Amino acid sequence: MLSHPQFEQTQHSCVPMYDFPPDLRNTQLALHQTRAAYEQYSRTLPWSAGPAPSWEGDKRLHSDYRSAKADGPGYTDAQREEIARFRADLLGLSTTVATHPFRATLEQGEVVAGRMTLKHTHQAEAALEAG
Repeated sequence: MLSHPQFEQTQHSCVPMYDFPPDLRNTQLALHQTRAAYEQYSRTLPWSAGPAPSWEGDKRLHSDYRSAKADGPGYTDAQREEIARFRADLLGLSTTVATHPFRATLEQGEVVAGRMTLKHTHQAEAALEAG
């Protein structure tokens, strides 16, 4: 484990210490939650965004498996709108995180470490609360 004063010794790893502003932490959490909701919603959609015919792939070497897809009806207008809404939200949230003024307080070599720490801040807080 590193013993640099900028790092806090934890049982799992050395975590750089940053005093993230609450609005930045909340925006990062909203980004995680929106991404998870987008991925969950995407799993309910047809395999093709537009109407597409069924297909079957070639037999795989040393296997009887053949990949195949049934006819794809494509997305409905409501599904397209929901995907567009999710993508706009994700773009806005990620832009806010990436351009937050806190970033200017980091030295050039700390930007990546700060960003990676921010991504996992809520996990670390949940682990501390759990015990």
